[in-house]
Formats: sequence, structure tokens, C-alpha cells
Amino acid sequence: MIASCLCYLLLPAARLFRALSDAFFTCRKNALLAKSSSSQVEGDFAMAPRGPDQEECEGLLQQWREEGSSQVLSTVSEGPLADKALAQSSLALLMGNPGEQDATSEDKWSSRQLSDLRAGENLDESFPEVLEEETLPEVEGPTWAAVPMQTGPQYADCAVLPMSALVTEQWEEDPAVVAWSIAPEPIPQEETPIWPFEGLGQLQPPPMEIPYHEILWREWEDFSTQPDAQGLEAGDGPQFQFTLMSYNILAQDLMQQSSELYLHCHPDILNWNYRFANLMQEFQHWDPDILCLQEVQEDHYWEQLEPSLRMMGFTCFYKRRTGCKTDGCAVCYKPTRFHLLCASPVEYFRPGLELLNRDNVGLVLLLQPLVPEGLGQVSVAPLCVANTHVLYNPRRGDVKLAQMAILLAEVDKVARLSDGSHCPIILCGDLNSVPNSPLYNFVRDGELRYHGMPAWKVSGQEDFSHQLYQRKLQAPLWPISLGITDSCQYVSFCQPKRSERRRYSRDFLLHFRFCNIACQRPAGLVLMEGVTDTKQERPAGWAESVLEEDTSEPEPAFPRTVGTIQHCLHLTSVYTHFLPQHGCPEVTTMPMGLGTTVDYIFFSAESCENGDRIDRRLYQDGTLKLLGRLSLLSEEILWAANGLPNPFYSSDHLCLLASFGMEVTAP
Repeated sequence: MIASCLCYLLLPAARLFRALSDAFFTCRKNALLAKSSSSQVEGDFAMAPRGPDQEECEGLLQQWREEGSSQVLSTVSEGPLADKALAQSSLALLMGNPGEQDATSEDKWSSRQLSDLRAGENLDESFPEVLEEETLPEVEGPTWAAVPMQTGPQYADCAVLPMSALVTEQWEEDPAVVAWSIAPEPIPQEETPIWPFEGLGQLQPPPMEIPYHEILWREWEDFSTQPDAQGLEAGDGPQFQFTLMSYNILAQDLMQQSSELYLHCHPDILNWNYRFANLMQEFQHWDPDILCLQEVQEDHYWEQLEPSLRMMGFTCFYKRRTGCKTDGCAVCYKPTRFHLLCASPVEYFRPGLELLNRDNVGLVLLLQPLVPEGLGQVSVAPLCVANTHVLYNPRRGDVKLAQMAILLAEVDKVARLSDGSHCPIILCGDLNSVPNSPLYNFVRDGELRYHGMPAWKVSGQEDFSHQLYQRKLQAPLWPISLGITDSCQYVSFCQPKRSERRRYSRDFLLHFRFCNIACQRPAGLVLMEGVTDTKQERPAGWAESVLEEDTSEPEPAFPRTVGTIQHCLHLTSVYTHFLPQHGCPEVTTMPMGLGTTVDYIFFSAESCENGDRIDRRLYQDGTLKLLGRLSLLSEEILWAANGLPNPFYSSDHLCLLASFGMEVTAP
């Protein structure tokens, strides 16, 4: 700042000094020419008689020439104001009117001293008109008068200093100073990373307000025509259309327990009241028919979320995590669109099993779509909706597989119809597994060979291949006591039903009264008169023994494939996990500043053949049809918005939203 001020002061002073120096040497040259043989100059001086006064004037001129350089140097330190006064007084003396030189040398010397004194003390008075030229007029105006800068190889005059300002000698801050000062060269600033998570340093606030609405804009990808007013679409057949949202809303308790993950966020946007208002605004904006939430804190659910969602027309079901956990999962639906058939909470914790000692939960609902009455006698198949939040630990893929097996077994039970088939299924939630990981492929493809696989590889969240000890999956993955087969079905649904049940008549049962075993006296029987002292006699016509058929059914043996688990629900993902317009993967969350996908919406679809292999990623429309989805964002875009959470999205996950259609059939 001091350097800039000095630059502003010294630069005009240097320019003024240069102008005065040029004027001084010009005057000196003119004085020398006065003694030359020029007729004009000679005439000027020849007309005046040479006397003692003239000789004294020439002596003073010679003295002034000898002392000129020292006077100029001495006046530089006194500033441009005194320099200007001295120069003008000198010019008045050298180029004065010859008629005025008739006065005595004492008077002339006194007039010069008085002129210098007046120039130094009272600058408001105008200089004597010794030159027959225009004098500088007094400028009335502000203390500093700014002149716009001119670009070019040489600097233009910067400012005009009014004479009134020379007396006051005031310095007033004025924005116009920037206009007349020489703009300093901009200092290149090092670009700071948008997401400085190395060392978990706190992110500096952006220099200007970030346009979150523009950066985080998400497009709706429509795969069908618009529905009509009744929510039905006319195509090959009418369809019942609905939207479903899956959202991990970040429990406040979990956020505070892992506060080091949110150092990049301003404390105000982490406040629950701010986040709650943002979340409710997001729910109202997208207005889904079914809402599946994860990480729902219990007290917030009962005190704020459930009443607010009920006012929005939702009926909610909540399942808190087991143990001492304070969050859980919730499934909400609009009773104007669906009728509840059953609700099944799922707990993954199993006492005594080290594999299932975690407190994660799930929730499975069976909903019946409500068709408008104007369509007459039509029916829609039930819809099974499953919501879960699987264990996070990247090292325990075995636990994640076991939890998914329990959820799939519950879905198989709830969605199974009387003919053995399944109704349409939607499975969503936070699976804590990346796309194309073994767990993801198991849900999508319906089969996984896990024997000998490192446990960390199941979810694909992190790479622990460098570690010396690695937990590997062994077959069988879970004991038979869990009651779930390797096909992810409950044992009770796998037992063969008895085609014929033997019915015993009374006569048949009476045969056992006189069988050989019944007629034998037990050893150690106490003899009691009239009670145990008599011997049972077999009536005539009774056989000594009765053919006893083995009516007990053997315990069914469940064949277990060695190191393979499977299911038959035929699920595929709503999202492709890649953004072709950006050429980068989709992102649903950004833990530690690294974008990844762990949230999914799977739905029932019929697999199609792709060459010699069957790939359920290529599907054809079945009972449940995907009509549209809300696009996801890339890691780069979220970086530009300071990651997650931010003032626009109040969770560390993005919501997933999809639109579906179900076939409407006649009864």
C-alpha cells in the first residue's frame, strides 16, 4: 500500500520536474543566444545603453548560470511546488522588459527576492506577467482531479493539480485515483484446489457466490410419452404410472460422529433445521408417489419428518436399526395411489452368529395400486417395494452378502404369488457397493461364485490387495441354522408339500392297546392291588403285533452349491452408471472428496439374450416398465459446487428418482 502511494506521488512529481528542466535549459539557451550575432537579439540589447546597471545585470546572469544546476538539485528535495515557483521567478528575471532594468541594482535584487518569497509563501496569487503569454488559470474543483489513463508507449499526463490544492496539501481518498494512477501488473495467483481434502484441510469460501442452481441442474430423462390426466398412458395398453424416490438423507447423529468428513462445509448448512427445510423442499418439488429413505434419525422422524410427510399426503413406515443405533429406514407412500397389503421389517442381526452381528435393517412393503374407477373392472398386479441400508465396512463383504441374502429371501416371500411367480419388485437403498462389483453383479445377474474371494473385493469400495492378511470367503457362507438356502429363499418355502396325509381311525389306534409292547410289564413297576397287579390280557382275535408303518417324513435335504449363491428375482438397475454426454461415471455420493455410486434402484425386468450369454442389463419391457429417471451428476460438477453437502443439496448423497408404468389388465 505504501509503495502504491509513493508511486502515485512521485510519478507526477518526476514528470513536472522533467518539464521544468526542459523549460530551464530552453531559457538558458535563449539567454546565450542574446549575446550572439543575431540581428534580432543584438538589436534588443544594443538599443539599451551600456552602463553600470547593465554590467551588474550581466554579472547577475553569469552568477545565475553558475549556480543554476545546484539550485535545481536543491529544489528537487523541496518538492515540485517550490521548484515551479523558483523556475518562474528566474524566467521573470532573465526575460524581463529592458525598460524595467533602468532601476538600481538594489531595487532589482530586492524585487527578485520578493518575487521568490511570494512564490514560495503565497502561491494563490498569480505570477507576474513577465512573459507575454497566457498564464495558467486557477482551477476550481476538487482537491484531486483525475484524468483517465491513456495507453501507449509513453505515459500521458496523469492529473492536473489545481493551485488551491497546493496550499491545503490535503490527501483525500478518492476512487478516481485508480483512474489516473498507473495500474500495477496483476500478480498471478496460484489456483487453489476446489476440494482440498489432502490432510482434511478446511475449504476456503469461494470469492463469489456459486450459482448452485445452474451447476447442480439435473435433467429429467423421459423414455415414454406424457401420461394423461388420470396417470394412465395409452400405447399397447393402459398403464398405471407412478414415481419412486430413494434418498439417503444423512442422519444428524452420524454426521456429528464423523465431523472430519464435513470440514469443507460451512457450519450453517450442516444445521439440522436448515437441512430439514431443504429436504422437505426437495420432496415437494419432485413429489414422488413412493419415498424410500435411509439414515432417518428416529427423533427427527417422529417429531418432524413423519408429521410433515403426513401433511403432504404420505403414509409412512419406519424401522430403526437394532442395538443402540438412532437411525433407520423409512418407506412412505401415498394412500391415494396405493393400498397397503403387508409390511415386513427386516433385521439382519442374528444373536450368536459372528457373520450377522451388525445392526443394519431393511423394510419390505407389498402395495396394491389403486386404479381410477372410471376404467371399470381392471386390475393391476401388486407391487413389492424393498428399502435397505447395508453395512458400510469395506472389509466385510461377507457380512454384506449375508445381509443381502436375508433381504432377498424376505422379498421372495412377500412378492411370491400363488402360482409360484413373483409380482413386480423394486429394490432400492444404499448398498455400499460400487457398480460392477461382485455384490452389484449378484443382485443384477442373480448369481455369484464367492468361494475364495477376498472379503474387501465384494463391495469394491477400497483396494486392500496390498495387505498381507486378507479375509477370504469360505463355503458355506452362512450356516443352515439361518434358515435361508443358497437360492436366497426361506427353508419353509423350499420344503415339499405333503401330497397325502394319513388319517388314522379309532379302530386302528385301538390296536396299539394290546400290542406286545403294551402288554409287557415295565421294569421296576410298583405293584399296587387292583391297579398294577393284573396282567393285561389280549382279547381274542387281536394279533400279537401290529404292522407299524413309518409315517414320519424324513427331514428334507437342501442341496447347497459349493461356493455359489443365487436368486430368481430378475432385477436390473434404473441407472447405467455412466454419463455419455460428459464421458465420465455417474456419482451419488462423495466420501472424502471422491465421487462414487453406492445408491441404486433395481426393478423387475425380463432378461434378453445377448449372443451366447444372458445379460440382464439388456432387458425388455415386462410387467414393470421404466418410463423415466432423474439424471445424476459427475464428480467434476459436484467439485464445482463444493461437494456434498452444499447449500443446494443438504445430504452427502444425491436422491434417485424414477418413473414406472405397470400393465393394467382385465380380470
